Amino acid sequence: MNRLYHLSRPVSFLASITTRAMATTATGEGRLAGKVAIVTASTDGIGFAIAQRLGQEGAKVVVSSRKPANVERAVADLQGIGCTVVGIPCHVSKQQERQSLIDKTVEKFGGLDILVSNAAVNPAVGGVLDVSVVLQVAEPKEMGGLVAFLCSDDASYITGESYVAAGGMLSRL
Repeated sequence: MNRLYHLSRPVSFLASITTRAMATTATGEGRLAGKVAIVTASTDGIGFAIAQRLGQEGAKVVVSSRKPANVERAVADLQGIGCTVVGIPCHVSKQQERQSLIDKTVEKFGGLDILVSNAAVNPAVGGVLDVSVVLQVAEPKEMGGLVAFLCSDDASYITGESYVAAGGMLSRL
C-alpha cells in the first residue's frame, strides 16, 4: 500500500516527495514493519512519542529537529529501546533542509512511506486549562497510538480526514 500522511503544515513539504509501494508481507515485527517514517520536530514531547510508537510498531524512523544535539539524544534514546532510527537535523521552514531530509531518508532506507509533519504544530490551549472542568490533559505518548493506527493497514479505509484528539473536550478544527 502506498500512503503518505501529512498531518499538518507545511503543504509545500509534500510537493517533492515520492513514496514507494510496500509489499503486503513485510519483514520484521509489528503492524508497521517494513515501512519508513519521518517525524519532524521529534526529539521531545508529542513528536518523540509518535516516533517512539512508530518504531515500536516496526517502522524504520527518521527523527528530526533544528538542533543536532537534540537529534543525537533522541536517536540514542530510541535505539536504547530497540527502534531502528536515524536522526537528521532539519529546520522545516527552510526548503533546502526539507529536501535534504527527504533525500537522506530515501538514501538510507530506500523510500518513504509515512510523513508526520509535527513541527510547529501544538494545539493552542490558551484558556482551556482555565476552565473549571478539564476532562483530560493528554500525555504525548497518547498521540503516538493514534498516529500509529492511521499509518497502519488497519486504517486503510480511512483517508483525507482530520482527527481531533481532545480527551473528551469540545473542540473545532
